[in-house]
Amino acid sequence: MIRPQGAQYSTIAANGEDLQLVLDQTSGSFVKSKRAFLFGSIEMLIKLVPGNSAGAVTAYYLSSTGDKHDEIDFEFLGNVSGQLYTIHTNIYTQGNGSREQQFVLWFDPTADFHSYTIHENPTEVVWYIDNLPIRVFRNYENERISFPNKQGMRVYSSLWNADNWATRGGLVKIDCNSAPFIAKFRRFRARAYKWERLVSINQCASTSPTNRRTSPAYNQLSSSKMGQR
Repeated sequence: MIRPQGAQYSTIAANGEDLQLVLDQTSGSFVKSKRAFLFGSIEMLIKLVPGNSAGAVTAYYLSSTGDKHDEIDFEFLGNVSGQLYTIHTNIYTQGNGSREQQFVLWFDPTADFHSYTIHENPTEVVWYIDNLPIRVFRNYENERISFPNKQGMRVYSSLWNADNWATRGGLVKIDCNSAPFIAKFRRFRARAYKWERLVSINQCASTSPTNRRTSPAYNQLSSSKMGQR
């Protein structure tokens, strides 16, 4: 990952293994990967903003650039103290989003680090929390539904003020007296193909036995995993 940009207290430490993003009264902050990827698993351990985090949004997502960009999102919507976090997921293909799904976390994501993974292969995108699949978006290009398989995407993490929509539809505003808001990240792992334009599309989507990303273990959920959703 490259050096974070934004609020002055944001840092990368432990030889790049630990990241801290900060939202204060002056700005939010973000970080992005040096490389773009196509197909594979992107994993991060995240400890979300504790206390009164209403209005603050922590994001962890993949995105290309341009008006016709692809994007796969985890967004964590802050809440008032003692209330559960909501996870907002979305996927953009060729610049078209509007595929939001939300989930309420069943644990306190501010007490410890938890694993959040985005897995993409030619047949589906799966969002995981602590290795538990929470959402699947399948490839239905044969039915003229676009799928994010033609653009390399960088990995981004950010923390910013989104109190115009994040908490109860924008009814609850951010409490600046609670700043700085701090989200912590650890052990970024990109088990994915590095984007090399058209070469990547052909190699990463190959059904060769040597391509484990298109093997049955990666292109469908097991019955046990399906039962966990």
